[in-house]
Amino acid sequence: MEPTLDALFRPRAIAVVGTSRRRGTIGHQILDNLVRHGFEGVVYPVNPHADAVHSIKAYPSVSAIPGPVDLAVVVVPKEKVTEVVEECGEKGVRGVVVISAGFKEVGTEGAERERRVTELCRSYGMRLVGPNCMGLLNTEDGVSLNATFAPTMPPPGPSSFMSQSGALGVTILDYAAELGLGIRHFASVGNKADVSGNDLIEYWGDDPGTRVILMYLENFGNPRHFTDIARRVTRRKPIVVVKSGRTGAGARAATSHTGSLAGADLATDALLAQCGVLRAESVQELFDAAMALENQPVPRGRRVAIVTNAGGPGIIIADALEGAGLEVAELTAASQARLREILPSEAAVGNPVDMIASATSQTYRDALDIVLADERVDAAIAAFVPPLGIRQVDVAQSIVAARRTGPDKPLLAVLMGREGLPEGKAELQEAGVPAYTFPESAARALAALHRYRLWLNRPLSDPVEFVVDDERVTEILDAVTARGSDSLTEPEALNVLEAYGIPVVERIVARNAEEAVAAATSLGGPVVMKVVSPDLAHKSEAGGVRVGLDGPEAVREAWSGILAAVRRAEPEARVEGILVARFVGGGRETVIGVHDDPGFGPVLMFGLGGIYVEALKDVAFRIQPVSEQDARDMVRSIRGRALLTGVRGEPPVDEDALVNVLQRLSQLVGRHHRIAELDINPFLARPDGGVAVDAW
Repeated sequence: MEPTLDALFRPRAIAVVGTSRRRGTIGHQILDNLVRHGFEGVVYPVNPHADAVHSIKAYPSVSAIPGPVDLAVVVVPKEKVTEVVEECGEKGVRGVVVISAGFKEVGTEGAERERRVTELCRSYGMRLVGPNCMGLLNTEDGVSLNATFAPTMPPPGPSSFMSQSGALGVTILDYAAELGLGIRHFASVGNKADVSGNDLIEYWGDDPGTRVILMYLENFGNPRHFTDIARRVTRRKPIVVVKSGRTGAGARAATSHTGSLAGADLATDALLAQCGVLRAESVQELFDAAMALENQPVPRGRRVAIVTNAGGPGIIIADALEGAGLEVAELTAASQARLREILPSEAAVGNPVDMIASATSQTYRDALDIVLADERVDAAIAAFVPPLGIRQVDVAQSIVAARRTGPDKPLLAVLMGREGLPEGKAELQEAGVPAYTFPESAARALAALHRYRLWLNRPLSDPVEFVVDDERVTEILDAVTARGSDSLTEPEALNVLEAYGIPVVERIVARNAEEAVAAATSLGGPVVMKVVSPDLAHKSEAGGVRVGLDGPEAVREAWSGILAAVRRAEPEARVEGILVARFVGGGRETVIGVHDDPGFGPVLMFGLGGIYVEALKDVAFRIQPVSEQDARDMVRSIRGRALLTGVRGEPPVDEDALVNVLQRLSQLVGRHHRIAELDINPFLARPDGGVAVDAW
């Protein structure tokens, strides 16, 4: 197998198999695009029913082509694709793009056809894009390849784009051309029978001309492989992804809190966060981010200055910045004094800097120079609403000049209004200053730059291997399987955690009331009693829990009360005894769990716990394996983190203890794949450690 994808993106000779003389057909459009956009190599039309296509000599088959062929673009009926691909292999073709549809996307017969095509490509060492795709392009000098049926060729630039949807790919190329966003490479991968998003990330990660990687994804294929590759590449260049499927439709039912809360979209967020990939909510937001990431430096911090000639846009930008997690910078007194010297008395010299409608292009230059030089400013946004007598292009030139004097800080522009807008935007974008029509777009783009800076500054860490008792865990799981059950009881779950070095509450399982009294006496102090049943996922709802019990009579009464309540609530539930545990008070109730997602594998969760966990939904997720830094990010990212760091004079909990438990749980489910779901709720976090009070 060829180590790179150069045969696809940098071919010297292309055969278009199934091209047509009829305008409006896909085969004709692809050949026309190759010729019209100046492909630097040789193009061979292949059509057994034509002597020439597009004024180019045609050949009846690939084997009849006299010279070597690097890439074949196949646009024939699905029934003929296998034959054509085999002929390409015999010819020595190194890359194949199958535009034709009718493969696994249409059912079993199509899936078998796709399997055969893929096997042929692998046997001949050919790389395959598709099937069911719209092709690929490369705007590099010396290549100028447009092997798609899209009507638009985007301008050259440093962004490379992968789309899993062919139809959306056409729209993407049109939109890129409209915005003036430069595209270096584009690939529509269709069914991803061979070349996938992971392959393209690796290829573009090593391509010096690609500065930003953009992707539209419908699925990840191999999520763990994606994470490994993306984690490496995002340290060198940003990746921005639009991922479809945000709703939870189709998610399988789950009994654990983790399974109930960890929908597919939250798993996607977790995966992308772990490997530094920036997620965009829409294609428009993706392009907004790309425009900034292509040419702007990453900001040192989150403080932003706003320079505008109208109050409204400044306020909108300020609100959008704060909504995106950024700050409106507080300018130094010296900067404000300098601004007063160049602005009329009616102007506002705080932040936003409202220069009012009389501001000239020179005023923009002077004000931007001042704020960009301010030590409290990490980035700036210049917004312009055209009044009478001032041209957008003149203001654009002033913004460009300010960028040149302060190139170490990001500078974005917002040009509002239509007159002169294209010229002003073109001036800015040619100079590497992204220009937006709406204030919110600029704020989102700057937020993407800031998120990327946070990733670059994030310490790298690999998962830790703990010394644990795997044999004991295997024995417990084997016993569960032997009794024909698919659920751990609470004592079994706590024993599993204990085998992995996770602190658990002191406990004894009693088989009758007197054993319960003896257990409570042995443990000392108040105890908690909980029914042990493989059939009850939520014991408290069945009346199977009593807390704060002190003394033999209270224990005996609780024994009888628990059994009676469970029989009323769940008459068929098997009762294997009652767990007597030391009552543990104080601390902060947290939930730590794992759920085996069918698309992502084990997904770990951390959040505020207790009986309100599903109501509060204050949780964070990561995909297994979880490193120390991943675990720390989880603990620090919940909304209620202040409850863990200490409020109203209370001491903070031991963050390291929580991080340790998350890593140990990650190792547990990584080694013992039979564990599909496991919740620790609550895990009481304390200043001096923590303890698992309940698990199932």
